[in-house]
Amino acid sequence: MHKVVIIGSGCAGLTAAIYAARANLSPLVLEGHEPGGQLSLTTHVENFPGFPEGILGPELIENMRKQAQKFGAEFKAGSVSEVDLTKRPFKIKVGNEVYEAKSLIVAAGASARLLGLKGEKELIGRGLSTCATCDGYFFRGKPIAVVGGGDSAMEEANFLSRYASKLYLIHRRNEFRASKIMIDRAKANGKIEFVTPYVVDEILSSEGLVNGVLLHQSQTGQKREIALDGVFVAIGHDPNSMAFRGKLEMDENGYLIARHGSLTGVPGVFIAGDVQDHRYRQAVTAAGSGCMAAIDAEKFLEEHKD
Repeated sequence: MHKVVIIGSGCAGLTAAIYAARANLSPLVLEGHEPGGQLSLTTHVENFPGFPEGILGPELIENMRKQAQKFGAEFKAGSVSEVDLTKRPFKIKVGNEVYEAKSLIVAAGASARLLGLKGEKELIGRGLSTCATCDGYFFRGKPIAVVGGGDSAMEEANFLSRYASKLYLIHRRNEFRASKIMIDRAKANGKIEFVTPYVVDEILSSEGLVNGVLLHQSQTGQKREIALDGVFVAIGHDPNSMAFRGKLEMDENGYLIARHGSLTGVPGVFIAGDVQDHRYRQAVTAAGSGCMAAIDAEKFLEEHKD
């Protein structure tokens, strides 16, 4: 029986673990299918407070993990397949193991959708990114591409144009899901060239770094190659909330809905990080919400000393 079980080991989960461990709650952290979350796939992090020279994403995660362990947090590998939240203690199934918890913090994160191309994951942090805010600064004065057709793709293209020498907005159709105002803003930007309707066949690389894309025109099949230094994939995120479908309140895209900080409709269950945040998706906001969830869990346990 655990006082607190935390699902997820990214910024939100690890910050929750630090706070819960310092409150002598001996939290159990279930690492999930992406241990360390999206930061573990990021190279240089320059916007996390307290690191004027920046810090590597995996190093920041490892430091948080050590900090949580120092205060008594326990870690177990594996991803959650099933939960029973109908009564306390809650039951959380990981593989063949079932853990019981008096309180639960869901910080399972969200996974960026990728294009599904061969070798794509190996290029993350080496010219391929899913976060303009995180990595745009590294492409100052360089040609880059954004792949996508929604509001987030338009927003990222406009944001990245302040750094890029040239920006290619690649989309597989001539029509966009984005709102008219966002499309008009991107079309008015002199640095952005719309490349439609084109599909990315391959992300080209040399010595492990992105150096271009190979495309085909979706109507004629005509091939096109563009030399560039960075590719930003902006085709959305999927919250890792499948195990909570029908058990916790979520929006139409599967993001869990927080009420009053980290609270959910189930007393004793709290949520934090990107599994409930489709707007900011930053390490610092995830860490802040992890802190909130741990404090809420501590207060809940103080009020329910059964």
